[in-house]
Amino acid sequence: MELLWDSAEPLTANDLRDELAAPGDAAKELAVTTVLTVLARLEKKGLVARERSTRPHRYTASSTREDHTVNLLNEALGTAQDREAVLARFIGGISPDEAAALRAILDAPKTV
Repeated sequence: MELLWDSAEPLTANDLRDELAAPGDAAKELAVTTVLTVLARLEKKGLVARERSTRPHRYTASSTREDHTVNLLNEALGTAQDREAVLARFIGGISPDEAAALRAILDAPKTV
């Protein structure tokens, strides 16, 4: 996902395989079929979009890294019996700078 989020343009499975390969380490080389399998699973989960109009197919992330993280946080909070306790523990683990940023966001006027 990191490669897709960081890319300015859609990537093919071969592009991704080449980027994932460790230079000079034959043991780390991936088969393109392995990359395609992972991409198919990510597409099924809605994390990746496939551009089918060209061959080879090109892939992009369906959402931004930040939107994905928000979805994960909302999912975690949705399963918590005590959301306030979860939020309190999360806030207790952030840095003073992050706390100040959070306070500024909470205090900012809301736009619709």
